[in-house]
Amino acid sequence: MRRAGTRVSRDTRPVPTVPDRVLDAFGLSGAQVSLAGGMGGSVLVRGAVLKPDGDDVEATWLGNLQHRLHADGVRTPRPLQAADGRWVVDGWTAAAYLPGTEQPDRWGDVIAASRPFHHALAHEPRPALLDARTHRWAHADRVAWSETDQDLGVLGQKLTSRYADVHLPSQLVHCDLSGNMLFHDVEPPAVIDLSLYWRPVPYAEAIVAVDAYLWYDAGPEVLDLIDHPDARQLLLRATVFRLTAEMSPEYQGERSPTAYERLTDALATR
Repeated sequence: MRRAGTRVSRDTRPVPTVPDRVLDAFGLSGAQVSLAGGMGGSVLVRGAVLKPDGDDVEATWLGNLQHRLHADGVRTPRPLQAADGRWVVDGWTAAAYLPGTEQPDRWGDVIAASRPFHHALAHEPRPALLDARTHRWAHADRVAWSETDQDLGVLGQKLTSRYADVHLPSQLVHCDLSGNMLFHDVEPPAVIDLSLYWRPVPYAEAIVAVDAYLWYDAGPEVLDLIDHPDARQLLLRATVFRLTAEMSPEYQGERSPTAYERLTDALATR
């Protein structure tokens, strides 16, 4: 059961039609089926998922990364190359479809499955393109880690006033796992829609717990899944990350101030 305001309903823009020239470039044809969830815009065509990339430079980097990425016990999207070798064609990317379903009552399994995935990313270098990002999630990430400022009101002040230094190594991590881990009866879990940032691995796990509390029916015990000496600090930053993103004028979903207030109170006792 999802709370009102879950991210699946955030974006109600119509799904674009994939142009024939894009399908031809990827060697695809057939009916286009809209895929629900995420930011919208994803289309299934004969076992391939196509979606607008948003940024050709980042999409090309991600295509190369996913092409060489192999995580034990976890499925990851295998990108499709166009006939001429491109990962991006007219603003569209393509990847093999991974069957599975989101199961929002399995937060411990989401975190457990994310660990071999993050282990596979551990030796990837930090890409300079992260510094050029200007979208609301990139801004929210910087606010969460005190790299830029934003007035988050009384609630944000309560959260950030409890900050203490965190000294943990950073690497590429998926900071949107809660809606992007698919489970299957036979196949291993699948990590999809990679949203990568340069932060500590347990911070990505803290975002899972915060998302579960804010947007699903998880109780405060979900916060205890973050079993780490810096758990409180990571959960505070994860909460500020989501709060900042929801305060953006670009946000199109329902806001949940009461849930943030309850979460802030719950974190005060940890």
